[in-house]
Amino acid sequence: MNDNPNAQLLPGMLVRHPEHPQWGVGQVQSNIAERTTVMFENAGKVVIPAGCAALEIVVDT
Repeated sequence: MNDNPNAQLLPGMLVRHPEHPQWGVGQVQSNIAERTTVMFENAGKVVIPAGCAALEIVVDT
């Protein structure tokens, strides 16, 4: 069983962190070894461990 809610994220995808909306939109840089690295507009590079938060995929409208 996979406890990583972000396992499906791929580099280049745009996401938001539901607990930190002030960080803005982020681009997934990598998703390796149960750590998702995201470059956020207002927070810079953030490493999110598996199980910490399910990132929300940003869909262009």
